[in-house]
Amino acid sequence: MYKALTIAGSDSSGGAGIQADIKTMAAHGVYAMSVITALTAQNTTGVYGIMPVEADFVARQLDCVFQDIVPDAIKIGMVADAGVIEVIADRLVTYEAKNIVLDPVMVATSGSRLSTDSAVNALVERLFPIAAVITPNIPEAEYLCGVKIRTAVDMEKAAIMLAEKTGGAVIVKGGHLTESADDLLYCDGSMSWLRSPRVENPNNHGTGCTLSSAIACGLAKGMDIQAAFTEAKKYITGALGAGLNLGKGSGPLNHSFNV
Repeated sequence: MYKALTIAGSDSSGGAGIQADIKTMAAHGVYAMSVITALTAQNTTGVYGIMPVEADFVARQLDCVFQDIVPDAIKIGMVADAGVIEVIADRLVTYEAKNIVLDPVMVATSGSRLSTDSAVNALVERLFPIAAVITPNIPEAEYLCGVKIRTAVDMEKAAIMLAEKTGGAVIVKGGHLTESADDLLYCDGSMSWLRSPRVENPNNHGTGCTLSSAIACGLAKGMDIQAAFTEAKKYITGALGAGLNLGKGSGPLNHSFNV
């Protein structure tokens, strides 16, 4: 049984965060574990409250996981507190964690800001260097690089800039940029585009969480980053294409479309 750990916030509506991660991992036949970094009061229309989990309790959760069922891959999502990020980084280094997929969640699909500036700085300084791959979308890449991204060439430049901050691979998700859904993988100095048509579905709550978790599943199974990314892209395209329609705002994906 392959095993994966998600370190992220809880989504009370079930479409993103810990809930989306566990659904994705289960759909991939991977045993899912979780370390919850924050509780959120949210639904498909927005985020209405965030309650961070104290750093020492996050550390206790991590100790319980790694001292018993060691994960084959780790997905890190929303971490809204710099102190919690420090604890996560320290524990992952101590336990020599591998196959870390970091989704630098800063803004929800609804547009709500989820991370403070201090948390973003800690993310870059402590978690970027130990990640196997980071998966920012266009707005997140713009914030991290301090530049506007308007074209595919801009995406490539941003990927190179981000790669300088981490020793691993960079996936820049292009869904915000064009009418297509072309994503860019920059790994070991090489650019690789994964192109696909955009799925016309306004219900895309939790797409970033789902993609990064699916990549973690592939890495847990022993795939390289290119293969894990390719399979994850197929999965999220299918989950969007299934056309689930729940909620009054940007609804969730159908994580179980292939089960």
